[in-house]
Amino acid sequence: MMATKLETRPGAAKELYSADFAAWTREQAALLRAMRFAELDLEHLAEEVEDLGHSERDAVRSQVRRIAEHLLKLEYAPAGEPRGGCKDTLTDARSILEDKLSPSMRSDLETMLPRLYAQVLPKARRALRRFGEHEAARSLPPACPYTLDEICRAEWLPRNRHGVVDETD
Repeated sequence: MMATKLETRPGAAKELYSADFAAWTREQAALLRAMRFAELDLEHLAEEVEDLGHSERDAVRSQVRRIAEHLLKLEYAPAGEPRGGCKDTLTDARSILEDKLSPSMRSDLETMLPRLYAQVLPKARRALRRFGEHEAARSLPPACPYTLDEICRAEWLPRNRHGVVDETD
């Protein structure tokens, strides 16, 4: 890793934060590693750490919404295709979720699952109607039919309500 020349002039870190965020992050990391705590831009550092947590939480919530939408399509759509695309999306979303999920985020998801489902329900209905599956769109349940464990489980899929069975996997 390349050494960073640290600016020690008072206020330099705050100026750098506004002028070059990437350089500011490198400088703050170098100050932390050097244990030069008095020189840290604590105000901005605390804000950025908090924002990082919010970004990770939002990314996890986004994947849960994405998974719920595709589970609904697999379960309620009478069409045989595009089931493969839904499954590919589920694999991708679950991999991302697995990489990011922590105990505190899992707790957040348990609490937020009804709201996340309510947010995705209109999108799932629109997607089904776009493919001419109006009855399937009307039949989507108002409350989330999936547990968080089912949403997170890599290979779990709901049974299709129209008896559609995948020939290949």
